[in-house]
Amino acid sequence: MTVDWGPLIVGQLEFYWDAHLRPRLDGLTDEEYLWEPVEGCWSVHPDGKGGFTYDGYQQHPTPAPFTTIAWRIVHTATAMSTRTSTFFRTPGSDADMFDLVHWPAEIPGTAADGVRFLEDSYREWHDNIAALDDQGLARPLGPKGGFFAKDPMAALIVHINREVMHHGGEIGVLRDLYGHSSH
Repeated sequence: MTVDWGPLIVGQLEFYWDAHLRPRLDGLTDEEYLWEPVEGCWSVHPDGKGGFTYDGYQQHPTPAPFTTIAWRIVHTATAMSTRTSTFFRTPGSDADMFDLVHWPAEIPGTAADGVRFLEDSYREWHDNIAALDDQGLARPLGPKGGFFAKDPMAALIVHINREVMHHGGEIGVLRDLYGHSSH
């Protein structure tokens, strides 16, 4: 039997987005977006310059801090947008996928802006990976992949799928917790 891997792994992301994550974002308020259910949460904060920043980029403390819905949305969207920038949007750049040159110009500080950032990041990532043929899926990431240089693009896509599903599930749980708490 021959398996067409591209539509299978892209379809996994599509199904999760359409059936689970995107519907769970409807009605998200700013208060809920920034809600900190425990002290010391990583979140999105004003940067003092009229914009916003998000905690912990490329930091991996043990134990990991609890994170807000805002943090999880920005983290998930950034995972897709930085990879899109690295592998599809910035041809000719030698910057690897961890380079801040791929970082979004603005971090969303409101629920509406966060959801829009996630939607835009998803759509651009999705459309680019859906256009890959078998060779594009099998091609090693190369120097742009950093220490994952030898891994194929398909491995990166599967990783991003896991990130979207993992953090999307957490967003859903936090929305449930928020809805059943006194805030």
